[in-house]
Amino acid sequence: MNFITEQLNYIFKSERLGFRAWQAEDLPKMAAINQDPEVMRYFPAIQSLEATTKMIERLQQEYLQLGFTYFAVDNFEDGNFIGFIGLHVPTFEADFMPCVDIGWRLARQYWNRGFATEGAKRCLQYGFDTLGLMSVVAIAPKVNLPSIHVMQKVGMKKELEFKHPLLLEYPYLVDCELYKIRKRHARR
Repeated sequence: MNFITEQLNYIFKSERLGFRAWQAEDLPKMAAINQDPEVMRYFPAIQSLEATTKMIERLQQEYLQLGFTYFAVDNFEDGNFIGFIGLHVPTFEADFMPCVDIGWRLARQYWNRGFATEGAKRCLQYGFDTLGLMSVVAIAPKVNLPSIHVMQKVGMKKELEFKHPLLLEYPYLVDCELYKIRKRHARR
């Protein structure tokens, strides 16, 4: 049974997912995701409610300024908010900056069901066709094999390895890989 919520204004949709701006009611749900140690396994720590609030505020501003962000994502199969998938402009210092990054963070019960791959493909299509981006990168610690697998499944190719300047104090996370896809290579 599908629970497509017609009153929500989706910026775009995929077969099973709706991508939208953040709403106040997303905060407790995203906070729960950010406080799940398994979800946050490839990050320095779980995030507090305050940190999640600040994150959502930044994402809202980013969407207003750029027309994209890590979007709030709903699953049409059950009508639930499942986390975020989208595009973002990283702000740390690195040789490959500036760039647009694609990323995702989903509630654990939605893992291994193809949502990250489906959502990433649709976000790439939005980025290339609607926003006119020429390339998109994805960054993950080398140990984050699930995310790297998604990057590969959507057609991204490894470009380089680097030490992430924001993760220097975390030896198991600091070594990262950057994957990239250019507009002409995007899979549909």
